[in-house]
Amino acid sequence: MPLASAAHAAHAVPLPVTLLFSAILVGLILCLALEEKLHAKKSLIAGVFAVISLLAGSAFGLLPFGPVINAFGEEMALPVFIPAVDWGVIAIILGSSIFVDVTSRSGLFTWIAIKLTKASGGDPLKLLWAYGGMTVLFSAVLNNVTAMIIVGSLTAVSLDRLGRREKLLGFLIIEGLLTNVGGLLTLISSVPNIIVGTAAGISFATFFVVASPFVFVATIVTLLMGARQFDVKRLPDDEAKAAAAEQVAAFDERDGIESPGFFWFGAGMTVLFILTIATTSILPWVSDLGMGFVALAFAVVMLIRFKNEVGTFYQGVDWDLLGFFAALFVVINVMEHAQVLAGLGHGLAWLIGLGDTAGTGLLLLCTAGFSSVTDNIPLAAMLAKILTTLGTEGDSSLWWAVVFGANLGGNITPIGSASTLVAVTIIHKHGLPMTFIGFVKKASPYAAVQLVMAAAYVLIFL
Repeated sequence: MPLASAAHAAHAVPLPVTLLFSAILVGLILCLALEEKLHAKKSLIAGVFAVISLLAGSAFGLLPFGPVINAFGEEMALPVFIPAVDWGVIAIILGSSIFVDVTSRSGLFTWIAIKLTKASGGDPLKLLWAYGGMTVLFSAVLNNVTAMIIVGSLTAVSLDRLGRREKLLGFLIIEGLLTNVGGLLTLISSVPNIIVGTAAGISFATFFVVASPFVFVATIVTLLMGARQFDVKRLPDDEAKAAAAEQVAAFDERDGIESPGFFWFGAGMTVLFILTIATTSILPWVSDLGMGFVALAFAVVMLIRFKNEVGTFYQGVDWDLLGFFAALFVVINVMEHAQVLAGLGHGLAWLIGLGDTAGTGLLLLCTAGFSSVTDNIPLAAMLAKILTTLGTEGDSSLWWAVVFGANLGGNITPIGSASTLVAVTIIHKHGLPMTFIGFVKKASPYAAVQLVMAAAYVLIFL
């Protein structure tokens, strides 16, 4: 989500005004939790609160009205809510969704899913571990949203072929949770990692060495918990294994391939897409345009194959999800100007003063709690600034408390991270029931275990 500049956050706001906007944020969260009872879509709920936030922000003189300075130093007249939206995230979701949708018409994802299913021998537990590992890897080298979109699509195909559709809900929830675990693996896996790692002077290699043991153990624990909760078991005996082997042997991975030429083109473009996304930050020209450009560019290239049918793919886009994110970005941006997030940051700064052990543990847990309902990017930026101001050493465990808390907090609620919200959206796409409260109930045990493990890891080993 967008990172507010220090200049915007510097103005003083009366405490009653900050509390008023805090109440607005709480109201948004409560309404999202009651989405099913309100019979309203996420985008409409967030849109209503965006309107309220903007009107209140204008009334109290909090918003930076006036021209916007673009990358070329030119003044542009834009509505104040346009720069508030992180269009890079919107572009990644839109481009990745269309790319995956069009590429699936080549039969590539069906081919990959059936190959994985055959490799598992039809064993649901082996399949869960395969997709879990793929989720963590993709989240580490791509981004959480793209990883969730690709792996979620493959999972649905595999379970449909096995006749195990009743397991799809569990698979998708586990994969959504693992995207945030995988996001901890490298310095560039998530924006909070980059912000905190840069401020602390942590190198890419050091970040990987420190984070990888936790990611490895957390992935295993999450998969074990998921298999138990959603009753994903190994095939019980040789007879069942033989029956499953016979079933998967009958699968033909070439069934969905209508055009071999388009299949190989789709395969090549998918590999190129993954490589480009993974190396966007170091590619000439592309690095300045960002991952959103990459996703949209690949979507456009794939759409050329169906140039007369592009409307069909546009209709398949989840506009409710995109509208929700756009409105949520606006609300969070207003909260930044109202000093709501700054207040959270100062509160966490007080915790830091409690001492190394208590301060570090509480900082991690509180960062996670706030990241589950607000934007973890400006929160991480404010905490990094506070730690820098306090003269915190680069090898202090406090930096890692912020990193672990900001990433794992996304597993507490469906709005805690873009990837968990995408997971819920895929769940709804396949007609499976999942509410805000329902997600919290299912995800909270995982988040609690992951956070306790993270706190112990940071306090004992860092």
